[in-house]
Amino acid sequence: MNIAAIILDLDGTLLNSEKKVTDRNLKAILACHQSGMQIIFATARPPRAVKQMLPQKLQDIGSFVFYNGAMVSCVQTNVNAHYSIPSSLSRELLDYCVDSHPDIVIGVEVQDEWFSLREVDDSVVKHVRGRPVLKTMEELRQYDATKILISGLPDYKFLFERFGSSLNIILTDNGTLVQIMSKDASKEQAVRFLCEKFGISLEKVMAFGDDYNDIGLSEICGYSVAMGNAVAPLKAMAQEVTVSNDEDGVALVLEQYLLTTIAE
Repeated sequence: MNIAAIILDLDGTLLNSEKKVTDRNLKAILACHQSGMQIIFATARPPRAVKQMLPQKLQDIGSFVFYNGAMVSCVQTNVNAHYSIPSSLSRELLDYCVDSHPDIVIGVEVQDEWFSLREVDDSVVKHVRGRPVLKTMEELRQYDATKILISGLPDYKFLFERFGSSLNIILTDNGTLVQIMSKDASKEQAVRFLCEKFGISLEKVMAFGDDYNDIGLSEICGYSVAMGNAVAPLKAMAQEVTVSNDEDGVALVLEQYLLTTIAE
């Protein structure tokens, strides 16, 4: 298999249920990097969470797609990009949501800062250090948001109907969380951007994922792998379905295809 880059989602893919990278996965990824492959981590998480969860050895070698593509960082090519939602549009979205459902939970991310209208439940911050900075609605309405998070809505269809043409809206976490980014932001667009910088054809890219925000990656990359715990649509379109994130599904594929080839 002629693979030049590996794309790794974090939650539900590389990270196990304890939000850890196992020694087996770590060893396999480092071996691929040492053989010359580019390692790109593509996640919905912000930079601060990735720094907390990812071992330093992986932080040192990787390029990063944060916020589902709304922020991109690559030390090797000295590239940093940010695709935000204009304040005029985020204001319209926030007002529309709060007017329709005053009790919903809204979080606004702005370049690695987390803001919220109210305190969040402990389950939201279980694996994340810190809590959101509380802001008034008027303050939230002023930001060019990197990402907007909404939970607690009884029905999300109205969001797609009203804002689907102007924003990238993804439903994740078993249908409990809406992640909203700029229309220019997606994992696949960010990966395409990085691969162009590296001079790597997308046909030579292997992508791992588990949720709906990984479907675009599966569509554009030469070889896509869905985790055993992945959503059904991703499994249906992937070239391969590996075992779950709690069974070292990433390492299993890397060892079987890439590291065996390297050893030979």
